[in-house]
Amino acid sequence: MPTTHTELLKQLSWRYAVKKFDASRKISPAIWHAIEQAVVLSPSSYGLQPWRFYVIDNSQVRTQLRAASWNQSQITDASHLVVFARREEVTPADVATYVERIAEVRGVAIETLNDYKGMMVGSVSSPQTLPGGSMETWTRSQVYIALGFFMASCAMLEVDACPMEGFDPRKYDEVLGLPTQGYRAVVVATAGYRAADDTLAKAAKVRYSTQTLFKHV
Repeated sequence: MPTTHTELLKQLSWRYAVKKFDASRKISPAIWHAIEQAVVLSPSSYGLQPWRFYVIDNSQVRTQLRAASWNQSQITDASHLVVFARREEVTPADVATYVERIAEVRGVAIETLNDYKGMMVGSVSSPQTLPGGSMETWTRSQVYIALGFFMASCAMLEVDACPMEGFDPRKYDEVLGLPTQGYRAVVVATAGYRAADDTLAKAAKVRYSTQTLFKHV
């Protein structure tokens, strides 16, 4: 059965941006696999998926990244650390690869996708026409869609998470060698389980009202 509206709101109210993780608690492989699969299901413009998600398992690398994150403890104490990276350039070759993937998954002749391919090639070849007016702005925006899926999925599975922009992206790029792979760090998310003494765990969630934020036209 689908999740009820009350269950949805309960889980989203339960979540908060954890400031202190219990370093002794780890996310099980099965739950983490489900979270990864949920992020793979994130939508993107044209479906091109101009992103890559780096799960940092190496403790020494995480220590290096903590130093580039204002020494925030979540980086090393959380069960999992994910660096959400954008593709620096989306090229006609990337479009061709994606079209091949569509044909393979949907079992259609690749020739039937020529018009769609042409439209995508036209867009990525003229990045000034993309939403935001540049390749960087467009790909960064796509990454945040995936981050939203990550946060919501964690909440539904009662896994604590914290999105983090408080880090030096250039240092992350350097430590992880992202530019040589064609990617750049955009945002970080940590996931695991809240520490019992995290002072924000029981704090009331502060939001504007639905009436303030939603306007029906």
